[in-house]
Amino acid sequence: MSDGKRPARRVVFWRHGQTLWNLEHRFQGHTDIPLDETGMAQAERAASLLAALRPSMIVSSHLRRAHDTATALGAITGLDVMVDKDLRERGGGEWEGLTRTEIAAGWPVQYAEWEAPGGEIVTDVAARVAAATTRWLSRLDDGGLLVIASHGAAIRLGLARLLGLPEELWSALGGLGNCSWSVIEEGRKGWRLLEHNAGTLPEPISSDDRPDSASAAV
Repeated sequence: MSDGKRPARRVVFWRHGQTLWNLEHRFQGHTDIPLDETGMAQAERAASLLAALRPSMIVSSHLRRAHDTATALGAITGLDVMVDKDLRERGGGEWEGLTRTEIAAGWPVQYAEWEAPGGEIVTDVAARVAAATTRWLSRLDDGGLLVIASHGAAIRLGLARLLGLPEELWSALGGLGNCSWSVIEEGRKGWRLLEHNAGTLPEPISSDDRPDSASAAV
């Protein structure tokens, strides 16, 4: 219960399914890469599980890898998929389309800080994802469940901001695997984390998030 009386609202942050660039360990950022065959199958499997939570609303990034993932859940639940560009992935600037090996070789200093030339800074991404989530929550009834289909770095950073973590502790939240999700619930003193990177057994994570967000990431 959010205040001891009203049913609590919950948010499921759902990362998109696999793309070819995930397999190639390329920074996707704002580049509009589609799901591959495996990614579509992952979306359908995860959608069948998330549908059991009886979502009230589905909102997606405008990038098709996230939108097509969300559409799989919409097809099962009968809910329309709303679109919000503020849920897009962290922009990678000059790194978009490059592999981590290429980035490390070409920008060793920036790679160590995971700050792409011309890309977005983490605090800006955290702010826009958290603000977008809050906007959609304002339309959600007590006890409702909001599903947000988004991207690895965007989700982790937005989650950290919503949970009120200081920036120096943001790395305590690990990355999310393709089509895995995290769940937060509204409490009397703010949001609390119920699940993180759920939906699969631990596996290597290929994401646009910083390398140390997951020990198995390349």
